[in-house]
Amino acid sequence: MGILAWIIVGLIAGILAKIAMPGPDPGGFILTVIIGIAGAVVGGLILNAVLGRPGMTGFDLPTVLIATLGSVLLLAVYRFITRRVV
Repeated sequence: MGILAWIIVGLIAGILAKIAMPGPDPGGFILTVIIGIAGAVVGGLILNAVLGRPGMTGFDLPTVLIATLGSVLLLAVYRFITRRVV
């Protein structure tokens, strides 16, 4: 996939992850794209480790779903790290 496709998949995955995990997050559009792209990489690596096949092969529905799951995982980690102690 080209860099533009990674950005588009990352944007879609980041938005879907924030919809799946609503709540106050410090960060806007750029952080959403970064979490989405990183989530795509993480999701692809996890799928490759579990199934032994490439996870990211093109711009299609399974790719977006894998990227979204990875983004949800990263968003949960991000929230855990940046949470405030009350």
